[in-house]
Amino acid sequence: MRQPTPPLVTLSLLFTLLFAIALAASVLTKLWLASRQMRHVAAHRDAVPALFADRISLAAHHKAADYTIAKTRFGLLGLAIGTAALLGWTLLGGLDLLNASLLKALGGGMWQQLALVAAFALISGLIDLPASYYQTFVLEQRFGFNKMTPGLWLADLVKGTVMGALVGLPILAVILWLMGSAGQWWWLWAWAFWVGFNLLLMVIYPAFIAPLFNKFQPLEDESLKARVQALMQRCGFAAKGLFVMDGSRRSAHANAYFTGFGASKRVVFFDTLLHKLNGDEVEAVLAHELGHFKHRHILKRMLGLFGLTLLGFALLGWLSQQGWFYTGLGVTPNLNIPGVPGASPNDALALLLFMLAVPVFSSFVSPLMAHSSRKHEFEADAYAVQQTRAADLQSALLKLYEDNASTLTPDPVYVRYYYSHPPAVERIRHMQQLAHD
Repeated sequence: MRQPTPPLVTLSLLFTLLFAIALAASVLTKLWLASRQMRHVAAHRDAVPALFADRISLAAHHKAADYTIAKTRFGLLGLAIGTAALLGWTLLGGLDLLNASLLKALGGGMWQQLALVAAFALISGLIDLPASYYQTFVLEQRFGFNKMTPGLWLADLVKGTVMGALVGLPILAVILWLMGSAGQWWWLWAWAFWVGFNLLLMVIYPAFIAPLFNKFQPLEDESLKARVQALMQRCGFAAKGLFVMDGSRRSAHANAYFTGFGASKRVVFFDTLLHKLNGDEVEAVLAHELGHFKHRHILKRMLGLFGLTLLGFALLGWLSQQGWFYTGLGVTPNLNIPGVPGASPNDALALLLFMLAVPVFSSFVSPLMAHSSRKHEFEADAYAVQQTRAADLQSALLKLYEDNASTLTPDPVYVRYYYSHPPAVERIRHMQQLAHD
C-alpha cells in the first residue's frame, strides 16, 4: 500500500516551487524592464527633448543615453551573477554545505553561528568584488566620473570590512542571543534593539563614522553661508553645522544631503556640487532638501521602515520554527533539542535564509515604494519653489542631470517601477505649473 506523503515534504516542495516561481517572475520582470529602458533610451538618443533643447547639448544628451544604456546592461550582468549566487546558496546547497562544514569544525553554539554569518558575508563580498571593481574603474572611468585610485578603493574596502565586523558582529551576537534565549517573543525584543541601534547610529554616524571615509570641512564661503543660514532660519530649521565633503576624491557626481538626528543634524555639500552650481542654485537645492523635513518625509520613511522591519522580525520568528522553510530552500535544519548535548540552534540559518528569500518576494513591492518616493520629491520641489525661485531650482536640476549624465528620456514603465525621483521632464513641468498657479 502506498504511503501518504509526509506533510513536511509536501510543504517543503510547495515552498520550493513558490520560491522558484517568484524568482523566475522577478528575474523575467527585471529583464523585460531593462530591455524596455535600453530600447527607449536608444530610440530617443539623437534628439534632445524640446523642453531642454536650449539648455542641453546634443553631445551631453548622447553621453547620458550611452551612460544609461551601459549601466543598464551592466545591471543585467549583476542580475545574472546575483541570481546564480542566490541559487547556489539555497537550492543548490551552498549554505547547507557551509553550515555543515562549520558545525564539523566548531561544533554547535554561538561561535559557529557567528562564523556562519561572517563566512557567508565574506564569500558574498568576494563574489561581488569583481563587479564592484569593474563598475568603478571601467564603467565610471569610461564616462569620466571615477576619481578613485586603486589604493583608495582598496582602503575603502578594508575600512568598510573592518567597520562592518566591529559593528555588525556584536549586533548579530545580541540578536542571535535573543533568538535563543528570549522565548517566543524574541522577535519583538530584537526589533526594539534594532530600532534603538539605528537611532543611535543616526546620532553618531556624522561625527564618528563618516569622517573615516571622507574629509568634512566647515563651509568657508561666507556669502553662501549667510544665504544658507538665512534660508534655514526662514524655514525654521536648525543644524549643527554646514560642511563640505571631499566627494571629488571618489567621483565627479554631485550631491547635497542632511545627516544626523536631533541636535546632531548637519548639512553636507559635496565639493563637486559647489563647483558646478551658483549661489542661487545651491540655495534652491537646499530648499528642496528642507522641503523633505518640512513635510516630515524623513520621519515618515523612518517610521515606515521601522514598521516593515517589525513585520519582518515577526515573520522571521514564525518561519524560524517551520521545518519546510529550511528544507524548501535547500538547507537541512540543525538538531535543536534543548538540554541535549551537541544540539545546535538554527537561528543563524534562519536569519540568512530570510535575508536571501525576502528580496525575491518583496521585489514586486518596489513600484509602491518608488511611487511614494516620487510623490515626496514633488512635494519637496513645491516647497522649494515657495522659498526660492523656480527658475533657480530648474537650472540646478538640469546642471545636475547633465553633469551626472542622467537620461532625459527614460522609459515610462521603467520609471514607474524603479525611479525614486521623477524624471526631469515631469519635475520641470510640475515646477512650471506651480509657478503659473
